Amino acid sequence: MDLERLKVTTAQQGFTDREDPFALFGEWLKDAEAKEPNDPNAMTLATVDEEGLPNARMVLLKDFSERGFVFYTNFESQKGQEILGTMKAALVFHWKSLRRQVRVRGLVEKVTAAEADAYFNSRPRDSRIGAWASQQSRALEGRFALETAVAMYTAKHAIGPVPRPPYWSGFRVLPLAIEFWHDRPFRLHDRVVFRRAARDAVWSKARLYP
Repeated sequence: MDLERLKVTTAQQGFTDREDPFALFGEWLKDAEAKEPNDPNAMTLATVDEEGLPNARMVLLKDFSERGFVFYTNFESQKGQEILGTMKAALVFHWKSLRRQVRVRGLVEKVTAAEADAYFNSRPRDSRIGAWASQQSRALEGRFALETAVAMYTAKHAIGPVPRPPYWSGFRVLPLAIEFWHDRPFRLHDRVVFRRAARDAVWSKARLYP
């Protein structure tokens, strides 16, 4: 028996009694930022294509509030096109060192131009150049083509700020369901799901069998 798995803290024991999923997520994210060794804001983003076939990939959470979960991307990329086609998505956060997982499902909206500009301008200059140079998700004939594009846009924006490309912005996932999972011994895990019918509706809460 793994004795460490039996050492459940008071905070961990009490999470099933919480009534505000956003506050609980904020606490778990803060714990992850303190203890998770790599990219505590990493999350799996799941979408579906026009044929209904699912896709999943890792992205980084860049903002979080009671309004939703924000990430940024090239809108012409595969994930960008799939989201624009449905305006729905799902997210999974898995913090292995904390033995916790959060699942999010909901609708999607675009962030404002002001939000996108503010985040884009906070990125390193090379990353801003890369946003212009990369035709994300499209076929690349060779590494040299990408390096050529980077060189071209570096020269083009050699002086002054690098503007945000018109196709580069952010999405906000507006959760209709948030499920919290915490590992417990013998696979008798704690699971709590919050659900609501619309983005401004009241949350309901239920415990789930592991």
